Amino acid sequence: MKTLPIRLPPGQDLRAALEAAVQAQNCRAAFVLSGIGSLSTAGIRLAGAAQPTRLTESMEILTLSGTVAAGGDKTASHMHMAISTATGQVLGGHVAPGCIVLTTAEVLLALLPDWQFTREPDAATGYDELVIRARSGLE
Repeated sequence: MKTLPIRLPPGQDLRAALEAAVQAQNCRAAFVLSGIGSLSTAGIRLAGAAQPTRLTESMEILTLSGTVAAGGDKTASHMHMAISTATGQVLGGHVAPGCIVLTTAEVLLALLPDWQFTREPDAATGYDELVIRARSGLE
C-alpha cells in the first residue's frame, strides 16, 4: 500500500478527478482514507433512492470515504460522503458524478497497486457489488 495525498482545485469533478489520480499512478484500486473540502454542486444518492439528489449551493465536505476503481469503461468506484449546507443541514449518501469542487478538496488515498476493483452483479443483493482481484501483470 502507498498513500497519495491530493488537493483538488476549484472546478474539478470530485469523483472523476480521484479516478484519474489513481489511474495516473498506474493503479486500478484505492481506498479513500480521508476527505474534506467544499463543493459548489453536489450529487448525492440517498439511501434507497433511484436517482441522486442535486444541490447547487456552497457546501462543505465533512467526510469522504470509499473505494476508487480506475480503468475500464464502467466506473466501479463506490464512495460515500457527508456534506453540510450553508444553513448547517447535513446530508449523506453515495457520491454521484458531478460533485464540483468549490475552493478545495483535500483527500488522502491508499493506493493498492497489486489489486483491481470491479463491480459485478451479485444474485444475493441484486446490485453490482465489489469484486477484488489480484492484478495480473502491470498493464
